[in-house]
Amino acid sequence: MRNKKTILSASVLFFLGVFTYGQEKDSASTKKGSVKTNNVEEVVILGSRAGARSKTDSPVPVDVFNLKEASVVLPQSNIGQILNAIAPSFTSTVQTNSDGTDHLDPAQLRGLGPDQVLVLVNGKRRHTSALVNVNGTPGRGTVGTDLNAIPSFALNRIEVLRDGAAAQYGSDAIAGVMNLELKRDTGKLTGQISYGGNLTPTANDHTGNFDGQNIQLDLNYGTKIGTKGGFFNITWSSQFRNPTYRAGTEKGPIFNAYNAIEQRAMQDGVNLSSLFTNIKDTPNSQQIIDYVHQYAQGVNYFSATQLSDIQNANTFADFTDGSGNPQKGLWSLLSADVTDQELAYRGLTRKDFNMQVGQSKLNNHQLFINAEVPVNDDWKVYTFGGYSLRHGTSGGFYRKPRESRTFTALYPNGYLPQIGTDIQDISLAAGIKGKWEGWHIDFSNTFGQNSFTYNIGNTGNTSMRFASPSEFDAGGLRFTQNTINLDFSKKYDVLEGLNVAFGGEHRFENFKITEGERDSYQTYDQYGNIWNGNPNIRATDFFGQALPGGSQVFNGFRPENAVNKNRQSLAAYADVELNFTNWLLVDAAARYENYSDFGSTFNYKLASRIKVAPNFNLRLAGSTGFRAPSIHQIYYNVTSTLYTNNQLMEVGTFSNDSKLAEQLNMPKLKQETSKSASIGFTYKIPSVNLTFTADGYFTKIDNRIILTDQFLKKDVPLEAQLEFEKLNINGAQFFTNAIDTETKGVDIVISHNARFSGIKLDNNFAINLNQTKQVGDIHSAGMLKSPTLEKIYFSEKSRVYLEEAVPRVKASLSHTLTWKDLSFYLRNTYFGKVTGADVLDANGDGIIEFNEHQKIGDKIITDISIAYQFTKNIGLTLGVNNLFDIYPTKNLPASSNNDQFVYSRSTSQFGQNGRYVFSRLNFNF
Repeated sequence: MRNKKTILSASVLFFLGVFTYGQEKDSASTKKGSVKTNNVEEVVILGSRAGARSKTDSPVPVDVFNLKEASVVLPQSNIGQILNAIAPSFTSTVQTNSDGTDHLDPAQLRGLGPDQVLVLVNGKRRHTSALVNVNGTPGRGTVGTDLNAIPSFALNRIEVLRDGAAAQYGSDAIAGVMNLELKRDTGKLTGQISYGGNLTPTANDHTGNFDGQNIQLDLNYGTKIGTKGGFFNITWSSQFRNPTYRAGTEKGPIFNAYNAIEQRAMQDGVNLSSLFTNIKDTPNSQQIIDYVHQYAQGVNYFSATQLSDIQNANTFADFTDGSGNPQKGLWSLLSADVTDQELAYRGLTRKDFNMQVGQSKLNNHQLFINAEVPVNDDWKVYTFGGYSLRHGTSGGFYRKPRESRTFTALYPNGYLPQIGTDIQDISLAAGIKGKWEGWHIDFSNTFGQNSFTYNIGNTGNTSMRFASPSEFDAGGLRFTQNTINLDFSKKYDVLEGLNVAFGGEHRFENFKITEGERDSYQTYDQYGNIWNGNPNIRATDFFGQALPGGSQVFNGFRPENAVNKNRQSLAAYADVELNFTNWLLVDAAARYENYSDFGSTFNYKLASRIKVAPNFNLRLAGSTGFRAPSIHQIYYNVTSTLYTNNQLMEVGTFSNDSKLAEQLNMPKLKQETSKSASIGFTYKIPSVNLTFTADGYFTKIDNRIILTDQFLKKDVPLEAQLEFEKLNINGAQFFTNAIDTETKGVDIVISHNARFSGIKLDNNFAINLNQTKQVGDIHSAGMLKSPTLEKIYFSEKSRVYLEEAVPRVKASLSHTLTWKDLSFYLRNTYFGKVTGADVLDANGDGIIEFNEHQKIGDKIITDISIAYQFTKNIGLTLGVNNLFDIYPTKNLPASSNNDQFVYSRSTSQFGQNGRYVFSRLNFNF
C-alpha cells in the first residue's frame, strides 16, 4: 500500500510540476533549444458534419484515443477493457456466473445504460448484440453493442463524443457516441504476439500461483490499390484465454447420509436408483429398504445410535406408532449432513465442489478489412467489415449430491455444469462517396448480424435419469440490422463559414429466438414420457422430491419462446453549422424518425463554441434525444413450466406483445426521451503543449425501459390474479417504460506533451464524476397498477444496479516516456466506491433494512510497462496490470453463497482477477 501511494503521489507531483513550468514558460520567452513543442493538435470528426477540427475547438467534448500507438504498451487487449482503463467516463467489467453476459461485457458511458451509447465504425452505425442482459449485473434489461467482436488491433483510434447526439445520429445516442476508426496503413505487415496471466496469491481458488493464461496473435497488413490513394487493409486476431478461479472454499452441506449409503452400494455393484423411478410408486419398497440397511453398515463413521435408528426404520416417511409416538422414517434419518466424514472417505476436499468464479474460458477469432478505391478524381468506393467467432465456456452453480436436481446414479459426486456460448458476428459496409458541384455526397449500405448459440455441457436433464445426455443444444438468439444512408454536405462562404448537411436513413431490424432441442427444456415422467402435469407420476429422487426437467443450469428455449420479428425505421436529418465570426460558432441539428412498431419522434440540438481568448474557449450544448425500444426488449421471452397448486403453471419473462401483457393492459413499449444540457471550457498553454478541458452535463430521461422483477400470482390484485389463472401463469416479469431518471456530472481532462533532449513525454489526467438517480413516480400501469407492487416494478436491487453499482467517481493519471528506442508507461486509475445489490445486515446490528447494502470501497489500480525496439522490425514489451494485486472489498458472508463469491458479482469496478503480467513481441516488415 505504501508503494502504491508513493507512485501515485509522484505522478501527481510530477504533473503539477509540469503545469507550473508551463505557466512560467507561457509568460516568458522560450530559449532556443530548451523545450521543443509539438503544435499539431489532434483533430476530431465526431460531433460535426463540417469536417475535421481540433479537439479543443469542438463545440462538444470529444476524447481521442490513439490505439495504434498505445497498443504497444497497454496491458489490455480488447476494446472494452482498454476503454475501461483509459477513459474515466467509460465503464466495462468482465462479468462472472451471469450466463451469456460472461462473454460480453456490458459497457456504459457517463453512468448511463449500455443501450444509451451509440457505436459507429468508420462513421457508420454498428449493430447491437443479440444478447439481452437479464441477469443480476449493471445494465440489467438492456441490449448493448458487442465491442469485443472487433479486434482492437484493427483500429487506428477511437473517438468518444461525451454529449447527447440523437438529433445528429439517431436512436441510442443519449449518453454519447463512440466512433471506431479502422486502420488505413499500407506497405507493411505489422503484428504482435502476447502472452500473459494472473500472477496472484488468489489464483486457483485462493491457493495461489498463476491462472487466466492468455495467448493472443494480432496481424495487420495493408497494400496500396492504384496510384490515387486507394488501399486495402486486413487484420486477423486470435485469442486463447483460460478461466480464472476466484471462489473461496465451499462451506455448505454437500453429502447426506443417503449419499454415503448409495456410494457403498455402488462400490458393491448395486445402483440403488435403478431400483425405482418414482419412490412413492414402486412395488419393491422393501427391497430398497433392505439394501439401505445392508449398506449402511459399511459407513464406518455412523454412530451406533445412528446406525441402530437406520436399521430399525422400515418406512420411508415419518409415522406415528400405535402408542401415539412419532417415529422417524428413512427420509428423515438419511437427510443428515455427513459432508466432512464423506469427503474424507472419498479422498475429496471442499474445494473440489467450488464453482468456477472469475473470467470465463474464451477462444476468439476475428477478421476485419478496410478498403477504399478511387473511381476518379472526385469519387471513391469503399468497403469495410469483419467476421468474428467467439466460443466461451462459463460455469454455473455446482450441483451437489444432496440436491434433488443432481442424479447421483450418474454423478455420485455431483457436477459443475458448463454454459457454452458460440457468438458469431458478421458485418459488411459498402458505399460510394465524392464531390458533385461543391456537395460532398456519401451513399452507403451497412449490414450487421450478431448471434448467440447456447450449448450446455457437463450437465443433464435430471427427469430423464439414466437416459439423459450430458450435452444439450439450448437454442439461441440472433439480431440482424441493415442500414442505408444517404448524406449531403456543402460549405458556403457566408460570414466566417457555413456548412449545410442533410440526409436520410432507412434501417431494417430482425430479432430471432431459436428453440433448443426438446430434451433441453422438456420434463419427463416416471415412464419416460413427456410429463402431462399429473404430480403422481413424476420421477423422484430417494427422498420423494420431483426431479426437475430441462438441461440443468440453462433450460433451452421452448417452441413457445421462438420468435422471428422484423421492424423498419425511416429518418431524415438536417445540420447547419455557422461561424458567425472567428470567435462564435453555432451548430443546429434536427432529426425526424419514424418506426414501424411504435411511431415517430422529432429531436433537435443546439451547440456553440465561443472563443473568449486565443487559447480559451467556452462551449455549451442543449438537445433532446430518444432511444427506441430495442426489438429484443419488445419480443424477448423465456419461460418454464412448474407444477404449482396441482396444476402446470408458467413462470418467466413474457414479451411486450404476449397474451398476458395484453390481458393485463400493460402498455406497449415506447421510446425513451431525453433532455440534455452541457457547458464547459477548453484552455491551452501552447508553449508547453498543456491543454485543459472541463465539461459539466445534465441528462433527464423519461420513460426508461427496465426489466421488472417477478410478479407472483399471489401478490397481484384480484383482477390480475384472474388473468394469471386463465393463462395458467404463476409468475411473470416484463419490459416496461417504468421510471424517469436524472444524471448529472463533470468531466475534466488535462493533457500535456513535451520534447526535450531526445525525450518525448506524454502526461494525461482525466476524471469523471457522475450521479444517476431515479426521480418521480414509478409508472405502474394496467391491472398491475398498485402502490404495493412498485417495489416489484423497480426493486431495490434494480435501483442499486442503476444508481450505485458503477463508480460515481473514476479518474486516470498516465505517463508515457520515450527515449530513443525505449518507452516507459505508468498509469494509476482510481475507481470510486460502489454498492452491492444484495439486501443484508451490512452494519451487523441484527436488523435488515429494506435499503441496507454492503459498501464496496474505492481502489487505485496501477499499470506499468516497458517497451524496447531492438531493431526497426522487432520490439518487446513487458508489463503488469494491477501491479499491487488489488482486489475489491470482500463480500459479507450473507452475499458469498457459502464463500463462493468472495467478491461481488453485481458491481462494475475493475474485476476480480488480480495482478496480470504480460509480455508482447511486436514486429513489422
